[in-house]
Amino acid sequence: MSPQQALLRTGARSLRTPLARSALRRPYATQGGGVGETGLRGPADNAFNRERAAVKHHAAQTSDLWRKLSIYVVIPALIIAGANAYRLWNEHWEHKAHEPPPEERPEYPYQNLRTKNFFWGDGDKTLFWNDKINYHKKDDE
Repeated sequence: MSPQQALLRTGARSLRTPLARSALRRPYATQGGGVGETGLRGPADNAFNRERAAVKHHAAQTSDLWRKLSIYVVIPALIIAGANAYRLWNEHWEHKAHEPPPEERPEYPYQNLRTKNFFWGDGDKTLFWNDKINYHKKDDE
């Protein structure tokens, strides 16, 4: 009786051990499995093994390319984009500082249209209302 047959007879519990798993895998292993055409121990030189080696080589090259792209392209692009966003943020608030106070700004007919009151708060402010930015002159004022 082979070791594989003995392991299968002992039940599924023993298949969970590393020794049992390696014994079951051994006949199906392709690396170092059998005598090749050269007479040396190692994978046989056939079309399947050549294709498998080519796929492995291609995968290594592709993963190396993406690693290099991530390090040398994506990270600098994120740093440049972050610096640009910071510059625009500061420019925006510098511009906002020169505006007249909200009470003195003109309110145009297309701003703050209300067909009915909102069901939260005082009914006049939208869900994303920011008191530092938004201003609405009420009609009763």
